[in-house]
This record gives sequence, C-alpha cells and structure tokens, in this order.
Amino acid sequence: MSSYGQFKSLRDRISASLVSTTRTAGQIAAEDLAFYRSSNPAAARRLDDQNNRLLSLARRLTQSAAVGSGIVAPDLPDKESVEDNWKGVVDVVDNLLEKADACLDEYTGVIKRLSPSQGSTPAPTPVPIRKSLAAKQRTQDLPKPQLLFEKVPDNQETTAFKPLLRTKPHAIVPLKESTIPIFSEDGFKEYDTRFYLSMKDCGPVMKELIDTHFRYKHPYQAEILQSSYPPSVYVKSDPLAYLPLESTKAIFVDTIEGVEAMLTDLKNAREIAIDLEHHDTHSYIGLVSLMQISTREKDWVVDTLKPWREELQMLNEVFADPSILKVLHGAYMDIIWLQRDLGLYIVGLFDTYHASVSLCYPRHSLAWLLAKFANFDAQKQYQMADWRIRPLPEQMFNYARSDTHFLLNVYDNMRNELIDRSETSQESGNLIDAVLEESKKVTLRKYEREFYDTERGTGPTGWYNMLIRTPALFNKEQFSVFRAVHHWRDTIARRYDESLNITMPKNVVFNIAREMPLELPALLACSHPISRPMHQHATELLAIIREAKVHGAKGPDMKEFMKAQAAGLESIQEKTPLSESQPSTKSAVSQIMPSFSIGHTVTAIRSRSSLFWGSTVNGEAQNAAPQQSAQQLLEIRLALPLPPLTADIFAAPNTNNRVGVAIPSTDPGSRAEHKFVKERPESQDNVFVIKELGGLRKRKATEVKDTPEPSSQDTPLDAPDAVDDDDDKMEIDPVNASQQADVHTARKAQKKLERAQRKQEKSQARQNGVGNGNEAEEPFDYANAPSVLHAKPNKNDRADARTSFDPYSKSLNAPKGMRKSKKEIAGKSFTFKS
Repeated sequence: MSSYGQFKSLRDRISASLVSTTRTAGQIAAEDLAFYRSSNPAAARRLDDQNNRLLSLARRLTQSAAVGSGIVAPDLPDKESVEDNWKGVVDVVDNLLEKADACLDEYTGVIKRLSPSQGSTPAPTPVPIRKSLAAKQRTQDLPKPQLLFEKVPDNQETTAFKPLLRTKPHAIVPLKESTIPIFSEDGFKEYDTRFYLSMKDCGPVMKELIDTHFRYKHPYQAEILQSSYPPSVYVKSDPLAYLPLESTKAIFVDTIEGVEAMLTDLKNAREIAIDLEHHDTHSYIGLVSLMQISTREKDWVVDTLKPWREELQMLNEVFADPSILKVLHGAYMDIIWLQRDLGLYIVGLFDTYHASVSLCYPRHSLAWLLAKFANFDAQKQYQMADWRIRPLPEQMFNYARSDTHFLLNVYDNMRNELIDRSETSQESGNLIDAVLEESKKVTLRKYEREFYDTERGTGPTGWYNMLIRTPALFNKEQFSVFRAVHHWRDTIARRYDESLNITMPKNVVFNIAREMPLELPALLACSHPISRPMHQHATELLAIIREAKVHGAKGPDMKEFMKAQAAGLESIQEKTPLSESQPSTKSAVSQIMPSFSIGHTVTAIRSRSSLFWGSTVNGEAQNAAPQQSAQQLLEIRLALPLPPLTADIFAAPNTNNRVGVAIPSTDPGSRAEHKFVKERPESQDNVFVIKELGGLRKRKATEVKDTPEPSSQDTPLDAPDAVDDDDDKMEIDPVNASQQADVHTARKAQKKLERAQRKQEKSQARQNGVGNGNEAEEPFDYANAPSVLHAKPNKNDRADARTSFDPYSKSLNAPKGMRKSKKEIAGKSFTFKS
C-alpha cells in the first residue's frame, strides 16, 4: 500500500503540473506575441530564450523516449524543424504512451509478465512474405548509380539525341551515313543536311535552329524495312516444352567477361526472349536497371547499372541479326530504353502483345499469358520495386527471370494459333503478317529528348497536358503562378536528377497555384508531402510565386489561352515582330542551306481566264499589276477580279417587238437587268404615271361576273381582247411626257367604247331572250325569298349541324379542390382497443 500511495501522490503532482502548463500555454497563445516582440526588445529576448529552452527540452525528451524502442528520434535544431518532423515526434510520443499503458496494466494486475521459471517462450512464427514487400523496397533512399557511369546523364542538354552506336553490325547502310542530322519540320518533312552543315558557318543564330529542328535518323531504319523474318515464323510446329523453373538456375551477369560468354551462346540460338526492368522514381529520364535474356536452355540476368554499361553494345551482333527472332512482350517502351541507355537496336521483333490483340484475347498482359500457357502465377507486385538494389533479393531475382523463361513457349503457342486462324478465316487475312508488321513499327521508334516549352507547355511533361487532364479553373494570377511553379518543378527535377512526382506531386502544384502563398508557413501548409529539394529551395519558390502573381495581373486569361491552344495557335500573348534589323532564324538558314528554300518568294496562283466569267476577265490588266509586298504574298488570295460590267453583256436579241413601237437605245452606263425583267420607262422629274410601273389592273368582281366572254364569232378580228390589249399597252415605252399623256387618253377612250358595246349587246340579248344559248334570266323575288339571317339548319346536312359553344363545358373536368379541413373540437377523446 505504501508503494501505491507514493504512486498516487506522484500522479497527482504530475497532473497538477500538466494542467498548469496547459493553461499557461493557452494564455500565451491568446496574446499578441508579435506585437510585444516588436514593441519591447526585452520581451523579445525573453521569448527567444524561452523558445530555445523549450526546444532543447523537447529535443532531449524525444531522444530519451526513443532509446531502446527502435525509433529514430527526430532532429529539432530550430522551430521550423518541429513542423517538418512532426510525424517523427508523434511516433515517439505514441510509442511512449503504449509503454506507459502496458506498465499500468502490468502494475494493476490486468496482465502478468511470464518469468523464465514459469515457462519457456514459444518460438516465433515465421512471418509470411507479404505482397507489399515491393512497395517498401521502392521507397529506399539509395545512392544514385548514374553518378558512377562513364557518361553521366545530362538533364540540361538541349541538343538532339545522337545515337550511342560505336559500331553497326549487320549494316546495309554504313554507320557514318546512318547518323547524319536531318532537318525536321513538325515531323512531316526531312531534308538531308550533310552537304550544308559546317560548324565554321554555324553561328549563334544557327545553334538555336539546330537544337529545335535538327534530329538524327534511326540508325537501323533501312535494315528494319528491308529485313525478312526466318521461315520458322510462318510454319506451324509443336511447341517446345520449357525447362522446369525449380531445376534450372539463371546466370547473373555483372562483368564484361560474363557478357562475352553470354554472347557466344546467344549467337547459336534461333529465338531469344528479352525483357527489361526500369526505374524512374529517383531519376529524371529513368534508368534501365536490369535486362533478362533467355534461350530454350539458359536464362541470364544482366546488371545494366555498371559503369561500363555502354560496352553492352556488343549485343547488337545478336539483337540486330534478322536471322535470330527476338520475342518481347509490350516492347513499346523497351525499344526506347535500349536506345537511350545502352545503344542497342532490335531487328526481327515478334511482339506477343500485338499477337494477343490480333487473337482477340480478353486480356493482353504478360501475367495473363503466363497463366494461360505456362500455368505460372507471376508475382507482379515486384514490377514496381526499386530495381537499383544490390545485391538483388532472391524474390526479385526469380521474378525477373520468370518474365523471359516461359516467353518462348508462349510464342510457340501463339504462332500456331495465328497460323490456324489465318487459314480458317479469310476475313481476318494473314494474322502472322499483321503481327510482324506491327512489330516492325515498334522497332522503328527512336528516342528523342524532351524539351520543356515554357510558353505553350506542350510535350509529355508540359503543363498544358497536366492542365487539360485536371478539372481546374484559374484566374489570371493563378494561371501565371501555375505555369511558373510547374517550370520551377521541372528545373529542380533536372538539377537533382529526380522524377517530377518526387520533386513535387501534381496535387501540390495545383494547391500552390490555387492558394498563391506568399509566406513560408502558408507555403508549407499547402505543400504536403514536402520533398527534400522543395524544403531546401522554399525561399526561391516563394520569390517565383510573388513575381508570377505580379505578372499574372496583366497576363493572358486561362480560358482564352486554352481555346487558342486547342485551335492550334502558337500563343495569345503579344509578340514583337522581327524587324529588318533583326534577321529571323529561317532567313539565316536560307543563306547557309539554300536547298531548304525557307526564305523563298511566294507567287500568286491565278489563271488568265475565269471559269465563271469566261473571257470577260482582263488578264493583261491583272498581270500588269505591281508586285505586292512579301508579307501580303504570304497570305493565300482567293478573291476573283471582277470585269467592267455593262448592259451589253447580258442583253439578248429581242425579235418579238411589235411593229410601230419605238425601242430606245440602251445606255451603256445603265444598270444591267435580266432579260425576263420587264423594261421600265426612264424616271422623269416632271410627269410620271404610277399605273405603268405596276402590274395588270384588277377588274371588279361584278364586272367579271356579269360580263360574258365574247365568242370568236361575235368578236371582230380587228378588236383585240382586253387582256391582250393590256399586255400590249404595258409594253409601250413612251418617249416623253406628251406621248405618255396621249397614250393614257387613248386607252381611256378605247375602254369606254368597249364597255358601251358590251352593255348594248347585253340589253339586246335580254330583249331577244337569247344570250349565248341560255334562256333569259327571271328577276329575283326578294319578298318570297327564304330568310338568310333566321334560316333553319338542315338536319340532313352534317356540315350545318353544329352544336352551340359552351365556354363552361370543360370546367367540370378540372381537378377538384382540397376539402376543407375540419378543426379539432375540444372535448373527450377515446382510444379504441383491439
């Protein structure tokens, strides 16, 4: 009981001290310490002293608590390191609390510690290997092996990648002619520059052009295109069984002598299987860390991280031999990695990935093919492991070996299936040729350096691709900060030879662009996880953010910029045009390399005769036009020169003119009209007739109804009908105002005479009782006529049988309103029982 009392008193004293410390810390945090620090220098010194004292106390406590626990105590040299290493502090405190909890349970008797006399400790159960082992190996911080290479990778290089070939086995075109620079314009046109490239002529202007437009040919392009596959590829045969994986061993090659011995065995093989293991976490461009090669009898695992790695080019004696078939799976990136790191090129490739696509397999991964044909379960968790680890763990070594050990047997089965389907299916054609053609396209790929485009952000690692794949909308300042931070991220990754994701993850780039922090605490708050390069250059990054924010206020808008990029424009930012005193790069190249014709003069493409206007176009006048400036000639001109138009061009011969009608001569300056447009009299200022400018005069309905059409017998030959008379009179074109008045008077007199004649004929017909074969009409009796206003509808006539309109008929079909709710009446209530 005495020990319990002592513990209780100690606990009470510790609790009281913690409560007092917590209250004091809360009161200090509530005060404006920055104000007191700036106003009272003595208070600032006391605060600094207390900060150093507390920091030293925290450092000693964490170091003492981490002793014997297997946890590394975090280093706390200053107050900023507390926030950076806060996770380590939490781990130490958690471990300390767990120990205290276990001691309390043991002291109170909840658990009892077993003494050696009470029983022996059982043997620990072996921990099974988890599939997350590769993830742990991936995060190891190892020395960079690329720093020991004979040729250290230079991430700041801005020139085109030149092939690493020293010799060219199985060459059709010599090596010297295969490695000639070519001028490439957007990948569509290539010009040989061996006769025009001279370093003594290449000044500063030429260097920029060479860096951006010049590339090197594929050294084995001619050999790949002219190569033919071995006849065994087209012949169906029984698959050769693979050797058991357990009873055979692979050879680890890490010396030049081992490479030479392996090369001797490879030359005697007909087919070989190849695979690579690549590491790109702690390298900007990546590293080929391991290469696996297998024949029907042996397996090799080659260490490609040795300083003499470029000596592996001796393997081109086998890799470039078209008589030896090379089997790879998904060689799209393997071809690039072999060229970039080792200077190896493959001629005669059979890609099992394209074979699986042609056979329409449900899945196309190597693990699925191994499970289908070899019944082997590949441990693909090692695919993302850190393959720089040396010595190589046994599990990773066996995984690397299995990728090529079964691949030749997979090739045998897929080749036979391709031949069978090619023979039985005529729609699919020859599947073997299709797979080999796709495999040739893969081998023709060549490695090119990735140049960072600051302005447009194009390229695989540019900011444009990142922005279109992430739904983010920035204003002008945020857009400017995003581009600046992205550029800084690429620069730091190249400098430290780290991957972009390790230097700064994508989410951190967007967080910084969205928040635009201007102080270090704000930057660290939105930048988790914080990488080592970022922590070292935090001040530099803050200065870049401030500058980008200032320039972004007058910069381009994100929406407009993205629309311009999508439309294929170079940039929406204003650019200063090249003046005559500043010659462009293309003009400089045209002086050195005249065959490029970069600065040639563009001539107008124009025909001497028009397909639409015919011979009316004056070709000589157009050819005699002065030569326009070069800037205007760069634009394509599609405008058609119009001829001088006159009415004579469109006038048609009129042979239907009536005799005695005077037709005035045509004025050449008058407006041309179509021949079907009726000719109108010229506008005069003194007298004009409105009726003559309109159409035919309308007749009254009663006049048309009462006037019978005269027959051919009654109508005299010399009296034209009214319609013809109107048409003829509309065609008359008076010369002057007096003639117009005479014509108008003659028309009125003639029409009046015609009406009098018709009226006389009608009255004479009524008197005789005969009119055009019809009996005389009886007068209408208005007294006995039925009423029209009060007429009774006929029941038999359905059209007249109409019901009266009822405006309220559909109101009955409307939905009824809600019933009036009854209010609850105060009174007794009763609960019904079941």
